Amino acid sequence: MNNSSGLQITRRSAGNQQRSRNMAFPFQKKQKHRKLGDKAKEYFYLELYSMLEAGMDLKKALDVFINQQKKEVDKNLFQQISDHLINGKTLSECMQLSQVFTPYEYYCVQIGEESGQQLKVLNELALFFSNKVKVRKQLLKSLSYPIVILISSVGAVSFMMAFIVPMFTDIFKRFNGELPGLTRFFIALSGVLSKNSLLILIVLVAGGLGLGYLFQNKEFKKRVQQFYIRIPYVGGLVSGVYNARFCSSMSLLIGAKVPLINAIQLVKKMVDFYPIQTALIRVEEEIMKGHSFHSSLSKENLFDEKTISMIRIGEEVNRLDVFFEKLHQRFMDEVDMKSNALNTFLEPLIIMLLGLVIGLILVAMYLPMFKLSTSMGM
Repeated sequence: MNNSSGLQITRRSAGNQQRSRNMAFPFQKKQKHRKLGDKAKEYFYLELYSMLEAGMDLKKALDVFINQQKKEVDKNLFQQISDHLINGKTLSECMQLSQVFTPYEYYCVQIGEESGQQLKVLNELALFFSNKVKVRKQLLKSLSYPIVILISSVGAVSFMMAFIVPMFTDIFKRFNGELPGLTRFFIALSGVLSKNSLLILIVLVAGGLGLGYLFQNKEFKKRVQQFYIRIPYVGGLVSGVYNARFCSSMSLLIGAKVPLINAIQLVKKMVDFYPIQTALIRVEEEIMKGHSFHSSLSKENLFDEKTISMIRIGEEVNRLDVFFEKLHQRFMDEVDMKSNALNTFLEPLIIMLLGLVIGLILVAMYLPMFKLSTSMGM
């Protein structure tokens, strides 16, 4: 792609987006709807695809879908889309006016409408959100058991520090001898935790709320995401999740005949991962200078040699969408493998740490008794 054609595409895209905003402005209302989750969006696109493929017209398919909704807020949302459709809007315009769909989604639907591939785009969007939900479930499945063990471990140690150690402390007060250093440490720690339990709880809750607030800050979120990818093994797992999302998005857009520059611009908005977003900004600049897509990607550390090689082949045979789908499946398999390995590693590690802490507490509590029995010649 040469410079002039890339600039023309960018200008046309900017013009289309401005016209869309101007068109939408008079109709937009400041109504709040609940945010549609990935699972709800998957269901919406899949149902719409199935009914349109069966021969229903779009208005009737939306009416059937509205009747399937159990929550009033969802019925109102999709009824608003249906009302805009009756007033002559396209589905993509209706989605934009609803203010609950991302630019990525309604732009994909618009491309499908203009290219006559609406069914394909709806099916691909359903698959995209299905894969997104699948990745999240894989991570939750891999991390849920270690988290449960960790919480149980903290609970067990807290119980011992709150109830078991004070019982031994009352017994030790009857002895006049000096207690071992390890025993004094745990007794002091138990006293601090008992006297300041409410304050510690408040600090933990405030810390959790504070972190949630900080993650709303873009700069903080960027720094955290940059930190993620530097963590051994975990960085590869996190990068794999977002690389899979990147490849799935590119496959969908290129398969719908979206120009490469426009596809990259949309994916930047969809993939909420700062390292990939900044990499794609540089890649876009390189393409605008006349470089090939794969050579532009090769300058970024986030993309390995195998990924670059497959994209290069896809460019050469003009089948980038097919090769991006293969890369998406490859990243999904790697995420599954790494998450299972992480689970296998974390489970025994947490159990060993729990055993070590509980063992230290027990040794600290029984050590004075052993010392006393030794001094009495027993």
